[in-house]
Amino acid sequence: MIPTPVALAALFLVGACNEPQQATAPTPAETAPNNGAGYQPAFKNQTRAPDLKAGVAFNVVAVVPSGLEKPFGFTFLPEGRFLITERPGRLRIAAADGTLSAPVAGTPAVDPSGQGGLLDVALDPNFATNRLVYLSYAEPAEGGGNHTAVARGRLMQDAQPRLEGVEVIYRQAPSLESRLHYGSRLVFARDGTLFVTQGERSILPGRMQAQKMDSLLGKIVRIHADGSIPADNPFVGRPGVRPEIWSSGHRNVQAAALHPRTGELWEVEHGPQGGDEINIARKGRDYGWPTITYGVEYGPGVRKIGQGSAAPGLEQPLYYWDPVIAPGGMAFYDAALFPKWKGSLFVAGLGPGYIARLTLDGEKVAGEERLSIGKGRNRDIKVGPDGALYVLIDGRPSQLVKLVPK
Repeated sequence: MIPTPVALAALFLVGACNEPQQATAPTPAETAPNNGAGYQPAFKNQTRAPDLKAGVAFNVVAVVPSGLEKPFGFTFLPEGRFLITERPGRLRIAAADGTLSAPVAGTPAVDPSGQGGLLDVALDPNFATNRLVYLSYAEPAEGGGNHTAVARGRLMQDAQPRLEGVEVIYRQAPSLESRLHYGSRLVFARDGTLFVTQGERSILPGRMQAQKMDSLLGKIVRIHADGSIPADNPFVGRPGVRPEIWSSGHRNVQAAALHPRTGELWEVEHGPQGGDEINIARKGRDYGWPTITYGVEYGPGVRKIGQGSAAPGLEQPLYYWDPVIAPGGMAFYDAALFPKWKGSLFVAGLGPGYIARLTLDGEKVAGEERLSIGKGRNRDIKVGPDGALYVLIDGRPSQLVKLVPK
């Protein structure tokens, strides 16, 4: 049977409707202009991931509403208390009601200039029995300059809280005359070893040592809790290589956390103008700075750094921001208080004053959501024992706040 013209027209319309339609590109979370270097991501969603909202309503509750000065890091003590560092050199204990103790006595002397001072704080995995607290800080060097250092002491709490038996367990070398890029996050691995993240001190003589293996600048190091070197570190016994080194080629790592499933160390580091990046800090790997980067030099114009954004043998970031968010801290959410956030990675931003919530698909970023919690520089972020998300804000006023369901 020969179809009529009307039937032919109907068949054409049905076919046209069944033709695949061109998909609309998802809107990215970041829409501001990039740094203009012309770099292209190495794979899909390596940057400017889709704006993927979880639809979670929350309230921001002040835990420590005031009284802090330039806070940098915090951790949780028993009975709802907190240890909080202030960069001028003070360690404070905050009670559950937000009241602050007098400064803890016995903390090491710090160089508080620039980005320096008293920085991160962590509890020994066996704190309940040994009371050991670990501090990272900018330490003035005897011959001039300064460097990142780590000390530990036993926290005693009576009429005057204090650290006893304080000893320095790690010093970055060499020391430099710089006020920048100390890194300084402290993360205990599941095996009890301690990761110390660092910077390359920003100035050119330091930058050029980030990939030199006889230098500790621009490295993540792994040590035992007493400062000794683990025998299974990747470069132990290799001539001309510092045995503390775990990974190299880092610019300024101010955010780090263990993945709750794999136990691997993830970190976020500051790029220059553009190129803040997330990496999984794996044993013996080189993360490229300053040979490769997605950023450019500070200032007007586009002045590229190194060889471009990729080179053989150098690791690609699993995600990067351009323009930067200036990362201040990071946390994986694996609690039950916010079911829709479970599995997310949160990265606190210093510059824009927001928190980036990343939806992960294995080791890839599937989406990004930006959460605004008020004015200030979000210095640190952690998930509390109660499942709330705690954020340390350096602002006016400086506060410790928590995000709870609305």
